[in-house]
Amino acid sequence: MGFAQCGWPIWRTDDFTPCFQEDYLKILLPLIVVGLSLLRLLTSNLLRAAKLKPNHGYDRVADNEQDRTYLPRDEEPVDESDEDEALTMNGGRLALAKVTTKGSIVQADTPAGQTVLTVIEILAIAAYSGPHGKIAAIAGLSAWTYVLILAALRLILRNTQWRASHLWNHTAAIYCAQWLFSLIGFRSVIVHPATQLRQTLTIVDFALTSLLFFMSISTRKGNKTVILEWEDGIQPSRENLASLFSHFTFGWVDSIMWEGWKEPLTADRVWNLLPTDKAATVLANYRQVQKTTSLAYHLLSYFKGMVAAQAAWAVMSGAFTFAPTLLLKAILEYVEDPTQAPRNVLWLYVILLPITDIVRSVGDAQALWIGRKICINIRAILVGEIYAKALRRKAAAGNDKVLGEDKKDEAPAKKGFCAKLKRALGLAKDDKKANDQSAAETAVTKAEDKAAEADEQANLGTITTLMSVDSFKVSEVTSYLHFLIASAPTQLIVAIILLYSVMGYSAIPGFIIMALLLPVNIGFAKSFQYTQKKIMSATDKRIHTTNEVLQNIRIIKYFAWEHRFETIVDEKRRAELKALRTRYMVWACAVAVWNTVPILITFFTFFVYTVIEKKPLYPSIAFTAISLFMLLRYPLDQLGDMIAHVQESKVSVDRIEEFLSEEETEKYKQLGQDSVDENGNKIIGFRDASFIWGGRNTVAKDGSLAFRLLDLNIEFQQGKLNVITGPTGCGKSSMLMALLGEMTILKGRVFLPGGRSREDVRPDPETGLADTCAYVAQQAWLVNGSIKDNILFSAPLDEQRYKDVIVACALERDLEILDNGDETLVGEKGITLSGGQKQRISLARAVYSNSKHLLMDDCLSAVDSHTAQWIFSNCIMGPLMKHRTCILVSHNIPLCVPFSDFVVQMANGRVTAQGSPQELIAAGKFGEDLAQKSYPGSAHVSRVPSRVPSSVGEEGDHTLINEADGSESQTKAQTIKKEHKKQDAMEESKATGAVKWPVMKLYLTAMGKWWFWVLSAVVFGAQQFSGVATSLWIKEWANQYATDEVVAPTFNMNSQSYSSQTVSPTYFASIATYIKGNDSNTFSTTSNSDVNVGYYLTVLAIIGIGGAVAAFARDMWIFFGSLTASWKLHQRLMRAVAGARFKFFDVTPLGQIMNRFSKDLEAIDQEVAPIAIGVMSCVLGIGVTVTLIAWITPGFLIAGFFITILYVSLGAFYLHASRDLKRLESVQRSPLFQQFGETLSGVVTIRAYGAERRFIRENFAKINAQIRPFIYLWAANRWLAFRTDVLGDLVAFSAGVFVILSLGKIDPGSAGISLSYAIGFADNILWLVRLYAMNEQNMNSVERIKEYLDVEQEAVAVVEDNRPPANWPAHGSVEFINYTTRYRAELEPVLRNLTFKIEAHEKIGIVGRTGAGKSSLTLAIFRALEADEGKILIDGIDIGLIGLRDLREALTIVPQEPTLFMGTIRTNLDPFNMYTDEEIFAALRRVHLIKADEVIPGAVSTALLPQTPVAPESESEPSRPATATNKNIFLDLSSPVTESGNNLSQGQRQLLCLARAMLKKPTVLVMDEATASIDYATDAAIQETIRELTSTIITIAHRLQTIADYDKVLVLDKGKIVEYAHPWELMQKTDGSFRSMCEMSGDYDTLVKIAKKAYKTKQLVDVDEEDEQPSTTTTAEGSGTGDEGKKDGEN
Repeated sequence: MGFAQCGWPIWRTDDFTPCFQEDYLKILLPLIVVGLSLLRLLTSNLLRAAKLKPNHGYDRVADNEQDRTYLPRDEEPVDESDEDEALTMNGGRLALAKVTTKGSIVQADTPAGQTVLTVIEILAIAAYSGPHGKIAAIAGLSAWTYVLILAALRLILRNTQWRASHLWNHTAAIYCAQWLFSLIGFRSVIVHPATQLRQTLTIVDFALTSLLFFMSISTRKGNKTVILEWEDGIQPSRENLASLFSHFTFGWVDSIMWEGWKEPLTADRVWNLLPTDKAATVLANYRQVQKTTSLAYHLLSYFKGMVAAQAAWAVMSGAFTFAPTLLLKAILEYVEDPTQAPRNVLWLYVILLPITDIVRSVGDAQALWIGRKICINIRAILVGEIYAKALRRKAAAGNDKVLGEDKKDEAPAKKGFCAKLKRALGLAKDDKKANDQSAAETAVTKAEDKAAEADEQANLGTITTLMSVDSFKVSEVTSYLHFLIASAPTQLIVAIILLYSVMGYSAIPGFIIMALLLPVNIGFAKSFQYTQKKIMSATDKRIHTTNEVLQNIRIIKYFAWEHRFETIVDEKRRAELKALRTRYMVWACAVAVWNTVPILITFFTFFVYTVIEKKPLYPSIAFTAISLFMLLRYPLDQLGDMIAHVQESKVSVDRIEEFLSEEETEKYKQLGQDSVDENGNKIIGFRDASFIWGGRNTVAKDGSLAFRLLDLNIEFQQGKLNVITGPTGCGKSSMLMALLGEMTILKGRVFLPGGRSREDVRPDPETGLADTCAYVAQQAWLVNGSIKDNILFSAPLDEQRYKDVIVACALERDLEILDNGDETLVGEKGITLSGGQKQRISLARAVYSNSKHLLMDDCLSAVDSHTAQWIFSNCIMGPLMKHRTCILVSHNIPLCVPFSDFVVQMANGRVTAQGSPQELIAAGKFGEDLAQKSYPGSAHVSRVPSRVPSSVGEEGDHTLINEADGSESQTKAQTIKKEHKKQDAMEESKATGAVKWPVMKLYLTAMGKWWFWVLSAVVFGAQQFSGVATSLWIKEWANQYATDEVVAPTFNMNSQSYSSQTVSPTYFASIATYIKGNDSNTFSTTSNSDVNVGYYLTVLAIIGIGGAVAAFARDMWIFFGSLTASWKLHQRLMRAVAGARFKFFDVTPLGQIMNRFSKDLEAIDQEVAPIAIGVMSCVLGIGVTVTLIAWITPGFLIAGFFITILYVSLGAFYLHASRDLKRLESVQRSPLFQQFGETLSGVVTIRAYGAERRFIRENFAKINAQIRPFIYLWAANRWLAFRTDVLGDLVAFSAGVFVILSLGKIDPGSAGISLSYAIGFADNILWLVRLYAMNEQNMNSVERIKEYLDVEQEAVAVVEDNRPPANWPAHGSVEFINYTTRYRAELEPVLRNLTFKIEAHEKIGIVGRTGAGKSSLTLAIFRALEADEGKILIDGIDIGLIGLRDLREALTIVPQEPTLFMGTIRTNLDPFNMYTDEEIFAALRRVHLIKADEVIPGAVSTALLPQTPVAPESESEPSRPATATNKNIFLDLSSPVTESGNNLSQGQRQLLCLARAMLKKPTVLVMDEATASIDYATDAAIQETIRELTSTIITIAHRLQTIADYDKVLVLDKGKIVEYAHPWELMQKTDGSFRSMCEMSGDYDTLVKIAKKAYKTKQLVDVDEEDEQPSTTTTAEGSGTGDEGKKDGEN
């Protein structure tokens, strides 16, 4: 027999053959291992050399310099490979610089005894004697010499630049292989002792190999120094400090589990991510790979290495899954016939039992852990890419795109402009049929069949969903990919081979059924995907509606529309739950099928076996076969399930990809790197430019184009003040947008230095100014943080400049009033501040920045007149603006134009005049008023005053929080310097400890009443019983073939399919293992004919089908309860939030509320039920198991008791840490969502400041903060799984030992039961702990929702016993009687003892300083504040006694912030279809959105206009060709209004809100700064309209002109009435508050004129006589104003 030609089998009785040991274990295998290692070393080093070779003249591919959403080169972190190889590339910057975050401490961590261990290793190798025999000796010598060289190289080259890569990995791998080979030799020598010398040598050999092996697995992986980074005091991860042993057993997680056990984990105690897993690193590496295929394949190919490793581990674990089954069979066969082999074989089997399972467990754990690593990397990539895309998306576009829709029907739309046009016109023809539908329906149908144009974009809700739901779905599925590609296929193959060996040909029908099952599974998968799509789109719609309701909650409450909007949301919710119900039905059917299959297989296989092959069905055969079929079901489940999940996430990937390929902003292309014209001059302005909103060729159905700016030729003066004016909606804001590059350019060029990132521009050393832009949006955009953060906007703090800015922007007084000064948190959209404060903070941010060019969009509109005057003189004309260009859009012509250096006047998208103000005034462009006044030459203030005069400060709608604190006596504020405590804007409460019973009770009672639970118990019991019955029946049947009755073990067939993602294969392995039968030679076979096969088969089928039906009923029943609970909880949550007090919305960021409505509700909808089913199944399974074991072997109970104690302590340990980690993970999600929403709404401002990179960095930080608890939560899961597996294996091992010790006294049946149940018990408990933990985590969502169910509610909507008359208030008199109120019990009152009366039909103006209580007064009328004492009567009815809905429906408010909903103009004015078109058009005319000379189309026009960000009025100017004017969209009620009305100008939004109020024909109308953003001319016209109204009108005004002719003015201060009389009378008081306000405004003469005229009209008396006297007193001030007043009086 030649070399390596050993006979088969190589295993004889109790050992390997000597031939195999000599030739293979000592020669061939070691040489193969060494050869592979050498090959790997050579290839990797050659590849590396090739990489490092200087490249000949090839340059690196240039980065897209324009893209400011990527981090700059020098900031991209570089992936550190295992052996920190120092790469330098052609002197380029590819050296492995470890990027550390600012403010972090770096520490190099060297393993203990690094060098000593390597030296010991080398000595051990040198001492190795090697095998005997000539060839063996040579082979051994060469192998070990090779290892010696590697170890020596490791020692010598350790600190040089020549480190060869991964040497440590090679030596470790060789040691492991050698140890295994020598282990077999070692056992042989022990079992079959040879000569003394040989025995000694083998043992020494084994000892040395073991030493090397254990050193390599217990020292740190790579035995190298690791750099640890302490970022912001967060501990670095311990993972890269772990040894191989610690890696495989997850020992490195111990310390974080211990931390969590000692006290609840907080965010700062959770370790940091590994440097390679941080978002910035992951994305930087990902972006280096060019994307050529679809996103899904691109991601797969990018992670192919990790996926391959994952698959390899999965194959290993799949193969070992069956080991315990086979070993158990072998043990039982041995017990039946102990004479077949020596006793040592049995010991070998029993020892292998735990070892093989631990190997499987390690394989499993590693596959899942690698999966989780891929998961967090993909999540970082997707969220990062979506965020970067959001920063690059076009500003405002047209229609909303529905992502993931099939585009088949829209295919022809891409054939170019003409085709689009024809198609649009073709569609327009179809629309004629729709004329008879109601306008709203028409709008909807048209929206649906709209042309697929390039002008579509995903809306904000969809983008948030992509980030919150889709990216999570995709990353989640990647963690389980190995099931699909490796684990399930391996298990299938192994199971089929084994089955064939047990059953022979009878197994074939089983295989056929399995093969048929796969298409069925895929069918289920397809329907899952379909239902998932339906659910996703329904959820999108519901979240979008909810988001809009919450954003506009104030106006909804003022108009008492809560119940109506709740109905709308409920409808959307109903659609969502309907989709969910379909999904659950598919799910239940799938479970039923998966439950029926094993029964079908068992039935047919046994049928063939007994009836056709006529073989006796012994227990050993029966139970082994059933066990294998059960095991087979698992990979099949997995395959079907994974196919479903993969397809589901494919939908999500495609949605994301579609979003990522949307059009991007052309800003960077338009503005370029430097704004120089062809002659090289730096200019700011336009050359022959025309712009349009949306796509270039976007044509609406009626052939009109979106709003355009036409033929602009402007050069703004640099370093000077430039003013843009014009009527509302003429395109002023659009001009700033065009300058910023946010509009689509049609022709010409735009110049502005805004094309570069702020970080790349160096400030000028002399002036300290950088050539960048700052922008103040018309609607102030603030980030969630403190006021200081908002003003600094991450610029370095310069105390003096900061103070100057605050004074110049008149913020000083506001900061004194606020509780925490400039550390006060500005909520989302600045909820805690008034409009004027937001505007001034936004202005302060721009002025504080070092930008040379400031673009301000109407930043004076939201402040009152004297504050506007102050800001203009001290800020815009002040020293802070020296050398800076200011382009200001303003309506305040008298204030701004005379002092400016350059003026542009616009109308309807064109420039009508431009030049110096003197020229334009002289040409009469601004009417007579300006032309007559004389102005001083310059109004420049040389330095900022040291403080703001007390009268300046804004009179805004101080929302609840501040006003409350504001009016706490000022003296207190001055004497006590307030404690400034830093708060975190995103502080979200996080419950600690176990989930409390009330939370569980809330969910359980929501599912159903007691009868529901009784029925649940019945169906659960039935399902569990059917499992036991099947096995008992087969035992009965099998025993018919045996005269000698042996009790066969039973097993339970729990349906575990509900959580195939969460159930580890061990579960099924164990179910299988405790099913083994007993091949006993003591059986004497009876002849087949005695057994009635038909009878047994039929009953078996009946039991099986009964079980499947029970499982189906169980799932359907629980799902039914779960849907009921979902509906009830959402309804209660919506009611609770909609009915909450106003202050709840002031202190709670929208992101947090939305988190409850999206993520938490999703958990309740989709996760709670399946997991709950799992928990109950496990509990029942354990119950059944324990009962049966105790019944058969009472002794087990003692062992079971100790095992349970161990398990319970392990479970408790795990629950503590995992619960906190899960909670942290959900809390950390909010800031991420929050920042997302914030960025989406402020993207124009962020781009204008060039701050994209900074926001990208913040986004990375938030991604990392969210991934941190997530990945360690999974580490904790793997930690638990491994430890429970080990405990389970100990149980099996001790059971095995117990069998060996009692050989002879125990019959095989009992042995089988004892062993199989011992294993199963352990596993059931593992699943109980895991599922219980998951259930707790899901209950955490219920807990978070419960928190909101308990928020403080407003008064009831309707008090049935006390309803006002239907026509109330008929007259509209309002009377305050000794009225006092406060915001919270512990605060000072904001209104004190007010007593005054407003007669019916009077018009009252309310004025006063900041914090005087003006807004509180309006809140009081609407009962947003309840009375402390006193009362308010409206038409004699005490409003405190009637229902809120009755009260609020009877009053009308026009709030300061114009609030619009997404929809059409009609749905905004009349959301509930209560008015006719004529009434609506009349209202639009009254607010001058439709000019007197404009003709309303006869029928409701069917034109659907694309949404345009500044939509104008068309003014009929005959001189201009008709084609180039912009169309007035208000002539068509079905014109769309985008989210928050972004496609209308701010002024138009205010007018629309005013029209909405007018429609109600209110008896009492409250107006809060309602016309702040409207040009003076339109404002005057509207005031005219308001004067004609017969209502009682209460106005809070900034423009004193608005209220100068009112019937009375109420002056408030600190919540008390100071003055209350006719404005003219108040102006006569020399030291009156109102008078001083008028004087401050700089418009005193005009005001006097208006007031006097109104007074005369009212009195109808000649006032001339009394007039002289008061006006002479005014001269006491000695100022010119007094004399002018006198002249006016005498006229």
